[in-house]
Amino acid sequence: MQGNKFNWLLLMLLLVLNKATIVAQCAMCKSTVESDLANGSSMAKGLNTAILYLMAIPYIILISGTYFFFKKQIDAKIKTWRNKYFPVNK
Repeated sequence: MQGNKFNWLLLMLLLVLNKATIVAQCAMCKSTVESDLANGSSMAKGLNTAILYLMAIPYIILISGTYFFFKKQIDAKIKTWRNKYFPVNK
């Protein structure tokens, strides 16, 4: 089980640290932007960045929700472990 968690962590780390160019445009948007750039439009320059921001929002929500879900379970396990190995003398 520990190897599986390590593999997921390694995969996420590689995806975050990947320096490859990310292009998040459909074919129609790309052709429109390329023609606008050829004509000198400044509005088309930020389109790819805007699409990436819109794409990132659901992932941020999913990751933060997962974090808070597992945080409760981890805190409960830590509390049980503390009570087992370091009991409070009354």
